[in-house]
Amino acid sequence: MASWLCPARLRPPIAAIYGFARTADDIADEGNASAAQRLADLSAFRADLADAAAGTAHSPKWPQVFGPLQAAIQQWALPTPLLADLLSAFTQDVVKTRDQAGYADRAALLDYCQRSAAPVGRLLLHLYGVQDKEALHQSDAICNALQLINFWQDLGLDLPRGRYYLPQDRCQHFGVDATALHHNPQSPALTRLMLENVAWARDLMHSGAPLVHRVPGRAGWELRLVVQGGLRILDKIESLGYATRHQRPKINQWDAPLMLWRALWM
Repeated sequence: MASWLCPARLRPPIAAIYGFARTADDIADEGNASAAQRLADLSAFRADLADAAAGTAHSPKWPQVFGPLQAAIQQWALPTPLLADLLSAFTQDVVKTRDQAGYADRAALLDYCQRSAAPVGRLLLHLYGVQDKEALHQSDAICNALQLINFWQDLGLDLPRGRYYLPQDRCQHFGVDATALHHNPQSPALTRLMLENVAWARDLMHSGAPLVHRVPGRAGWELRLVVQGGLRILDKIESLGYATRHQRPKINQWDAPLMLWRALWM
């Protein structure tokens, strides 16, 4: 995130945001901790965020995260509710995985994305001074589309871990049996559902793509490549016959020329 495409003055706050999000995500997702321990650690992480936001003296459990983050909050007036939204989403992930629960419909899934993905885009726009309503909505569309694309890409990884991101009402509509997903090969019903999901993510990404013309400097070009990277994954899902239950598509070096060409003509 804090790559050479970002202005040097913005690299510290971007790195601080990334460190916060990455650490919280690891607490929720990595290692062998129990759900109870993950939830306790996320609660402690939230308390450290509150101290950092208030600017009070504190001894955080994660000083390598909250030292830089507190400095970024103070210098850049970061909107800390967006950081709290990330923790809300990570906590929800732990609870749903523990309970083997999914999402009833698209609205419920997008509510999760709005807290797990969209805050990062809004925080970056804040640093760039781009804060009008249209730009924020476009940023949300890009970030939420990227989150959905990740779900469709990682179907074969998430299901064995007890993570269900396929909207349940659409599963019922197409006749996809969530339990059978663990055992059955790619069914025609799942293929039809994934075709719909890919189209949904693509439309969402295209609706946000005009934002690339609003982000200044080299970061606007980085955003073009982010958008094209997401769209390229969708192309690869299609080329696999939507069978990501059994094969995970990914970007490789041979995709770079096509992505650059498409980014140039956005």
